[in-house]
Amino acid sequence: MKRLHSKIIKTGIFSALGAISLFVGSWALAEGAFDAQKNIALPIEQREFQNINPAIKMAAAYGNRSKGGHGSFGQFPANFETPSHIHSGAYHGVVIKGVMTNPFKGEANPPSLKPGSYWYVPAGSEHTTACISEVPCEFYFYAEGAFDFKPVK
Repeated sequence: MKRLHSKIIKTGIFSALGAISLFVGSWALAEGAFDAQKNIALPIEQREFQNINPAIKMAAAYGNRSKGGHGSFGQFPANFETPSHIHSGAYHGVVIKGVMTNPFKGEANPPSLKPGSYWYVPAGSEHTTACISEVPCEFYFYAEGAFDFKPVK
């Protein structure tokens, strides 16, 4: 058991997902996004992905991403990159599957983000988001406000 725990910590999954749990829990209690007294479990088989465009799919974990605070799952196809864009609000993300990058404006060599990796995008920060692996990517992201996508020309 001790060896398994060490392996989880070394991969960063435990710390990244723990940070999400703490943030989501404290935010939800303050904002009333869901009943904090009600147990919630979302089995992977019950996630309902919707096409945002032909390449990107998203599924809600909690909240409504078009109206306010939310936690959402996203899927990108293999070897896919979004156009350069900004968001009105900040968001946090964690890679679940595949390898991603999040190049910020002018960044020549962004780090490869493997499963368990975390990223943060401040409001108004120009960037792209990419799945750079040969397998599709999946990620979890959350924000205090609504999600939008504003291409940068």
